[in-house]
Amino acid sequence: MPSPKRPLLISAGLAALVIGLSGSQFAAGAATTAAGQSPAAGVGQGPAQAAPASTVRDVVLAVHGGAGSLPRGSLTATQEKAYRDGLTKALRTGYALVKDGKPVLDAVEKAVNVLEDDPNFNAGKGAVFNTDAEHELDASIMNGKDLRSGAVAGVHHTKNPITLARLVMEKSPHVFMAGKGADDFALRNGVPYTTQDYFWTQRRWDSLMAAKGNTLAQGKTAQGKAAQSKDSEVGGTVGAIAVDRSRNVAAATSTGGLTNKQVGRVGDSPVIGAGTYANNRTLAISCTGTGEVFIRGVAAYDVSALMEYARMPVGKAAATVITQKIPALGATGGAIALDPRGDLAAPHSTNGIINGYVTRDGKIVTRLYDDETPAS
Repeated sequence: MPSPKRPLLISAGLAALVIGLSGSQFAAGAATTAAGQSPAAGVGQGPAQAAPASTVRDVVLAVHGGAGSLPRGSLTATQEKAYRDGLTKALRTGYALVKDGKPVLDAVEKAVNVLEDDPNFNAGKGAVFNTDAEHELDASIMNGKDLRSGAVAGVHHTKNPITLARLVMEKSPHVFMAGKGADDFALRNGVPYTTQDYFWTQRRWDSLMAAKGNTLAQGKTAQGKAAQSKDSEVGGTVGAIAVDRSRNVAAATSTGGLTNKQVGRVGDSPVIGAGTYANNRTLAISCTGTGEVFIRGVAAYDVSALMEYARMPVGKAAATVITQKIPALGATGGAIALDPRGDLAAPHSTNGIINGYVTRDGKIVTRLYDDETPAS
């Protein structure tokens, strides 16, 4: 006669296997279940539970401008205003589209366009230089309703790479295009040719010179170079995530990569599942940080998997990957993550993350300094 304990053992084994699909997080998943947290929207049933302190409710759209360190007092009043104005403009642009019933893809694309056009951020205008003093731009976009996505890498002559990524998704049978082929595809679809000098800014050139140790060109002391290196953390990769009234989500990420990066290097920003992911069953997420490690950890998708298979809420899932898994692999970074209910998390293993959000009633919040976004 079969042992009565056998069904229980089988059930426990299957549960461990399912949770194991998103990494060795069984203990974290068990703790979440024991605490009575509700499953992710669209995954299971159950009443909504109180969000963690670091989770913001009723968010429609959020943006980020890179993870790093920005202590209070490190910016002048003029610099602070410029960053907050850029984030606010992006949020207002995306919110207006969501409010008017436009697709969430429109909202995240246009919000990122604003940040790509802002020289304070490392995307589009103001992108960093590679080792050959060129700009190579990467971007990706994803629709949570049907998992359609588009991405470009190593783009040289397209002003707004995120728009090109969407064109790849909608005007080609492909997901990912790179280099000259991506720029040529842009031209064939009516995107104006952009010369490299459009992307140039003095600040990013100085960062390149500092990275190369060219003190003659930089004209600064060792202390000055250190300060420049610290300043280069300000204004990085950009991203946007949004949800509409029907709980459709979308995500977009755009970047110039790393200062003095090897020609041809591609980070996580254009990689679906690493730097960008969107799924109506779980969330929309845009990541920022050390791209190589986010790729190795399949970071963006791993957050989604923890929500779908381990039934973690967005705040717990995002924090598990960003503040535990990524540091364990030897790197740091951050993310903005939004579930279909409108719960927003912005975990980071760096000191801070530049970000902002807008709620359903139109309230806009921008967060620059390290103490403005709680660590998750």
